[in-house]
Amino acid sequence: MSLLSWWLGWRASWQACRVRTRVLGVALLLGAALLAVGLPRAVWAQAPQPPDIAARAWLLYDVTADQVLAAKDPDEPVEPASLTKLMTAYLVFDALKAGRLTLQQTLPVSERAWKMPGSRMFIEPRMQVPVEDLLKGMIVQSGNDATVALAEGVAGSVERFVELMNQQARRLGMTRTTYHNPEGLPAPGHLTTARDLATLATRLLRDFPEYVGYYAIQRYRYPGTPAANDTNRNLLLFRDPTVDGLKTGHTSTAGYCLVATARRPVPGWGEGPAGQRRLLSVVLGAASENARAVESQKLLNWGYTAFEAVRLSAPGQPVATPPVWKGKQSSVALGRPGGVVVAVPAGQAKGLRTELLRPDPLVAPLQAGQPLGTLRVLSAAGEPLADVPLQVLTTVEEAGWFGRLWGALRLWIR
Repeated sequence: MSLLSWWLGWRASWQACRVRTRVLGVALLLGAALLAVGLPRAVWAQAPQPPDIAARAWLLYDVTADQVLAAKDPDEPVEPASLTKLMTAYLVFDALKAGRLTLQQTLPVSERAWKMPGSRMFIEPRMQVPVEDLLKGMIVQSGNDATVALAEGVAGSVERFVELMNQQARRLGMTRTTYHNPEGLPAPGHLTTARDLATLATRLLRDFPEYVGYYAIQRYRYPGTPAANDTNRNLLLFRDPTVDGLKTGHTSTAGYCLVATARRPVPGWGEGPAGQRRLLSVVLGAASENARAVESQKLLNWGYTAFEAVRLSAPGQPVATPPVWKGKQSSVALGRPGGVVVAVPAGQAKGLRTELLRPDPLVAPLQAGQPLGTLRVLSAAGEPLADVPLQVLTTVEEAGWFGRLWGALRLWIR
């Protein structure tokens, strides 16, 4: 056999192998749900129609699948009222996680905190209150006094804390949100959107799962304070056992607002949190305390029945392993750390197909956590249901000089 014949035969075999690899990576027949980043909106040929929601703006988000299921005016600027305290809590939780605060640490109550109008937990300047109690006072009682005490404890002053709030909003991608205080009392330019609130609430749930339990507390009162105002205003905590948060808000100009979240088990997913699906609703500008609860419950129930969750890969397991050039490994695992889950209209879970959309060729090094490629989920009829951004699950280091040379030669031949 001549050298030319050998080379042509080898190249044809390589091309055939490459095509088979791409087909296996692009046409995976799988069956469970999808996890993307940010707040992506899935596109369905015939999307389920949401119920009528009596609110100024609203949004329903599948936290498990990372998909917006439905929304009305999600980017309309609105006053957040006490939903502002979600960002305050985010910064306090971050300080706790970083060790800058402890739950047992006591903080003083300043004159400014004591004189705060609106909802309070009724703490006084003579008190030294533990951080954990201030958190409960802010979350359960929506105490503006507790909120200011925490803001001062984290940043030294309310003004500096507000700067940190706006910086964190930018980091989270909340591009339409501006804060002017930590508690949510009306102020010119103190605005957010339903989409930004969903982004914040989702990140709070994911980044600080150890503190989410505070949002499910139904009643709380700090010793030595009046018993008034000791009941959580989130009525869904008393009506729906699957609801475990998050926060209410109300002013005369903002109306009645509620960010609510629930976890319900998915058949076949196993026990515990890993076997549950979380939805999150944002309802802004409802007419009354009861109305915001009713409309939020309506959205959550609709989301669980109109869409079903399909798990395409378990946590940490790849959905595709495409080839890598010039690396110490010949392939890279792509997926999501929490698994790949997709929410699809009810009845469309059977026969799902997926396509892997990725750069080609993939060249090492590739770092774990690096965004790389998209998994497109299609119905049995070929209609696009959702796009899932993927990540590198395991680092692929660059090969040595010989491996890089051999990879470069192969790429050149290719």
